[in-house]
Amino acid sequence: MASAAAKSSLKKTTPAPPAPRGASLNQTIRNDIEHKIMSGEWPPGFRLPVEHDLMAHYGCSRMTVNKALGALSAQGLIIRRRRAGSVVAAPSADRAVLQIVDFAAEAQRSGKLYRHDMMERRMEEIDAATARRTGLKPGTRVLYAATRHVVDGVIEAYEERIVNLAAVPQARRESFADMPIGTWLLQRVPWSDAEHIIGAINADARLARRLGVERHAACLMLERRTWQNTVFLTEARLYYPGTGHRLVGRFSPTGNAAFGLAGGTENGRS
Repeated sequence: MASAAAKSSLKKTTPAPPAPRGASLNQTIRNDIEHKIMSGEWPPGFRLPVEHDLMAHYGCSRMTVNKALGALSAQGLIIRRRRAGSVVAAPSADRAVLQIVDFAAEAQRSGKLYRHDMMERRMEEIDAATARRTGLKPGTRVLYAATRHVVDGVIEAYEERIVNLAAVPQARRESFADMPIGTWLLQRVPWSDAEHIIGAINADARLARRLGVERHAACLMLERRTWQNTVFLTEARLYYPGTGHRLVGRFSPTGNAAFGLAGGTENGRS
């Protein structure tokens, strides 16, 4: 049986964007459920209403509901279990070829003290260059946040991030005082596609101050952009001191590969 929360959430909530003209009923169901997941109203682990309740709510057949849920499962938004029903899928770092860094979780696992310094937080409109990278329209309003990640008193990385407020509206209300924005997104917002770009830059005066390095020092830069079913979610630019970090890759004979950033031991970093 569906939970009371699941049943009631079908009746009241922030309205989903209208389905495209001529959309089928199964597309409407997909659109409604996807909106509840992407808005955070149905968080990871939330149990969806059972098929019977969805059939009653939308006035449709089991086949229509099955088609909608099957598509959502293929997107990675929900997990369907035989006899147990469907639940909202948790975002997984394992789906990325280059591992997604969660500084708070990594520090906790290694027994280190972590803190994040929110240095800037504002709403802004994106420029043409950002629009080309993300696929959004120039002038789209996003949340911009600049965060410094500190582990055992040493600056580990400096992050600049934008979040598409149309896709993640709940981010507008968050201060991110208790949790870094990257961790918050990983725990709440599912994604289907990611793009990683790794580069090297020399720190300008502003980056040098925020990263705690000398001006013109070599830095490693990781750009990461994520989408959910063609909808842009977020872009993060992470800057690491050039010393003390390296890229590690693991491969298998089957062709599977995984990459991650590893700390070194130079300058007190580990």
